Amino acid sequence: MSSASASNPAAAGDSFDPVAILAERFRAAIVAAFPQVGAEVDPLIAASRNPQFGDFQSNAAMGLGKALGMPPREVAKGIVARVDLGDLAEPVTEASIAGPGFINVRLRPEALAGLLMRMERGELGLPRKKEGEAGTVVVDLGGVNLAKQMHVGHLRSIIIGDALARTLERLGYKVIRQNHVGDWGLPIAMVTHKLMEEEAAGRASGQLSLDDLERLYRKAQAECAADTRGLAAARKWWGHPKLVAELEEQVAGAEESLAEAKATLLALQTGDAKTVAVWKRISDITMAECLATCERLHANITEEHSAGESSYAAELPELVEDLLRRGVAEIDDGAVVVRVEGIEEPCLIRRSERSGGGYLYATTDLAAIRRRARVFGARRVVYCVDARQSLHFRQVFGAAAKAGYDRIPTPERLGDLRITDADYSRPQASLEHAAFGMVLGEDGRPYKTRSGENVKLSALIDEAVERAERAVAERNPDLGEAERRAVAEAIGVAAIKYADLSNDRARDYVFSFDRMLAFEGNTGPYLLYALVRIRSIFRTAAERLGAEAVAERTLDEAEIRIGAPEEKALALTLLRYPGAVRSVAAALEPHRLCQYLYDLAGAFSAFFTNCHVVGAPDEATRASRLRLCRLTERVLAEGLTLLGIRLLERM
Repeated sequence: MSSASASNPAAAGDSFDPVAILAERFRAAIVAAFPQVGAEVDPLIAASRNPQFGDFQSNAAMGLGKALGMPPREVAKGIVARVDLGDLAEPVTEASIAGPGFINVRLRPEALAGLLMRMERGELGLPRKKEGEAGTVVVDLGGVNLAKQMHVGHLRSIIIGDALARTLERLGYKVIRQNHVGDWGLPIAMVTHKLMEEEAAGRASGQLSLDDLERLYRKAQAECAADTRGLAAARKWWGHPKLVAELEEQVAGAEESLAEAKATLLALQTGDAKTVAVWKRISDITMAECLATCERLHANITEEHSAGESSYAAELPELVEDLLRRGVAEIDDGAVVVRVEGIEEPCLIRRSERSGGGYLYATTDLAAIRRRARVFGARRVVYCVDARQSLHFRQVFGAAAKAGYDRIPTPERLGDLRITDADYSRPQASLEHAAFGMVLGEDGRPYKTRSGENVKLSALIDEAVERAERAVAERNPDLGEAERRAVAEAIGVAAIKYADLSNDRARDYVFSFDRMLAFEGNTGPYLLYALVRIRSIFRTAAERLGAEAVAERTLDEAEIRIGAPEEKALALTLLRYPGAVRSVAAALEPHRLCQYLYDLAGAFSAFFTNCHVVGAPDEATRASRLRLCRLTERVLAEGLTLLGIRLLERM
């Protein structure tokens, strides 16, 4: 171990987490003592179960003893003889070995204090980087459709995607959000035609709402749905002339409506000005409400992030031709497919002519991957989409790799969509499906209204805010009406978002207003209250001690002292923050940050309960504890911001 590493507990890897530092030190000692085990050996650092023996312990000796054919205690002695913990912990000796070979470690309080101060000065352990310094990441989120209200099914894609984007941005990535909008194809042509028909007949008002468009959408779909099965059954089994005639009329009408919708789609595809103008009006109405809902959710999704399927429409014929020309795709019973190794069902790229010859979601997604890798130069492309689409993405990702569409070109070829043999030697963008489960009602079924319809997202937010406002009025009746409403809006949205983000995204979860709006337990309101309580400490300190006592300069110069067990527990929790953020980015799992923030709030609560801050026994202790409070406030505030939760001063 170098002298620099020994004198500076964070020098190894510039980590601030004692667990990471101890792991590196013990790994080096194990390799020095037993080179045959290899440099990837896990030193198995864990928190000590009994604080009287120390803070942490290495449990590696038992497994190594079995692998090396040695008694575990002898292995532990070999490790202890070579580990150098510098000034991070008290020296370990043979007396530090317990039981069959546990090696106990006790951290030095002054080392913890030093790590905390370095972490605070070092941007909370996550040094700021210029945008894009870490590379480019595309986050695909949203998934709204034209002429349809956003419902609870859109919730997870928006808030999980936004939290991941915020976290990646904090780590220095250039994040390109792509709000995937279903704004093209036959269903959109159906509603476009219907609106044109209604307006021509004078039945459509000038001030259309999204609800009006959704009614037209449903009406258009119903009119284009031919009951061919019913007609065939009536002709074969029932033979009732009136019933057959009625069904023949329905089928004929539906086929006529469908033909008109297809003609409208062709008009859209060829750029007919009148048709495009109506389509654009539908798009503007839909997106205005969508973006307003995103803003209310405090999700950073704006107009510039929209990536409609229409933006890829012109590329699809050329893309299919490219796949066929290079032998990546093939004709199968008239359809164009790409066979992906390891997946029995091929990736369907274009339907057969007898099925309409249309393109599919897979076609658009392949075009999107090509653009994201070859135009944006993205190293990672993250799809925040329902887990039920897993097979689809396995097919598309496999097809993209086979086609070379996921290859990142050289800087001088950025923007060139053509794939050459040389591209296959280029790095691949990492295509990742951040799949999420469903939102369930308390009956364990998909969350819907009593009538069985999808719950509108705006209605969901409204109810959460109304419930939060009642709770705020009861807890703090002195708040004025405007402030109470603003606080309730922040709490209601925080409750919804945190309840979602705090669950493992891959799992379904049960939506419960009562549980998510609670001010106790692992909830958004609880964490906001923890932040507000810390901020109130500084207001109280300024009132009692004067503004100078809590000034930034005063606290910057204060020395952190770790004495009480609760101070040590808070310090250890604070030092985990950089690792928690990096783990979210690596695994694409926001619940890791939620759990960390809940742990931090709990550690601070114990500290505040047992360690007087404003009423500390002396000035140095008070300054130290105020600095601990400030660091906790900064970490909580930044962590909540990464989750997309608005911060509050009072509740």
